[in-house]
Amino acid sequence: MKPNKTIAALSASLTLSIVAGMAAAQRPTPRGSLPNPILYLTSSEPYSTPAGNFMRHRYDVFNKDAYPAAMFAAAPGLPPCGTNTNASRTWVDFFDSRGTRLYGFCALNSPQSLGSIWFSTPEGTVPPSYVYIELNDRQTNTRYKSNLADTTL
Repeated sequence: MKPNKTIAALSASLTLSIVAGMAAAQRPTPRGSLPNPILYLTSSEPYSTPAGNFMRHRYDVFNKDAYPAAMFAAAPGLPPCGTNTNASRTWVDFFDSRGTRLYGFCALNSPQSLGSIWFSTPEGTVPPSYVYIELNDRQTNTRYKSNLADTTL
């Protein structure tokens, strides 16, 4: 295949997978009228800590504005997140495509915070091919599961 045809084919394939993922994620959950999140990768960047070198995979939720601010309010009446007694009502967890939890957020304070979520992998480690998130509204005991999103641009 010629390079231009290969690029066109890859582009068409990527577009179809995004549209399919968005259509699946827009279906309401059985227990609520809110849509499922539409997750997509925005960037990956290396970073270092005293524990080592890592690759941070940054994501956004395309339809984050569909979620009410109340879902991300502090919820001191619900169980804490470690020592954080003012954890938010809704927690967000990353999972690989097999359902293994990778990372989570328990103190996002607004739907806009869904635009800066991430998980990391040790430097030199191949990330899972696809990930998804679950928004767990702890007050209503409702989970909103996203589409599978790529881990590479």
